[in-house]
Amino acid sequence: MKIYTKTGDKGTTALFGGTRVPKHHIRIESYGTIDELNSHLGLIRDQDIDTHYKDVLINIQDKLFTVGAILATPADKAILKNGKERLNIPKISSEDIELLEKEIDCMNDALPPMTHFVLPGGHQTVSFCHIARCVCRRAERLTVALSDIEVIDDRTIMYLNRLSDYLFVLARKLTHDLKADEVKWIPEKE
Repeated sequence: MKIYTKTGDKGTTALFGGTRVPKHHIRIESYGTIDELNSHLGLIRDQDIDTHYKDVLINIQDKLFTVGAILATPADKAILKNGKERLNIPKISSEDIELLEKEIDCMNDALPPMTHFVLPGGHQTVSFCHIARCVCRRAERLTVALSDIEVIDDRTIMYLNRLSDYLFVLARKLTHDLKADEVKWIPEKE
């Protein structure tokens, strides 16, 4: 497989199904941000963290490839002429969302209750989680914007929303596990 095709040299790219769109199209921004998020998750997974978190992150990375494929497929190209779905892969399911919720609840049960917002930081690994959370939120915003003009399965948006929550709680849990300081944001009084 050749890495460079030269087909994008004029600023367009092909979606699944062959439709060409500008590289700045909201659809490309959406799945490009998913790709960026996936790379950040790889960075977190490369840290010295519990293998359970690494296993969950691999699962999430796999699901993000699914999300990217969904976002790269226009609704009018999702079904082939023979009536079969273009994407012959499992879609984001309610079980995928529930897994994130269970992980969030499990981590949250081991943490002190939140009484304030927390400042990102305290440990490099924790900071990586906060960066990934912010990229996830951006991916979610872009996907919601895309859903205003194209049909996007609600579970895709729900998954991204829950994933940003997971990343926030993972940052807190890793702060706890790594014995790092969790700095509360306490606004100054006037």
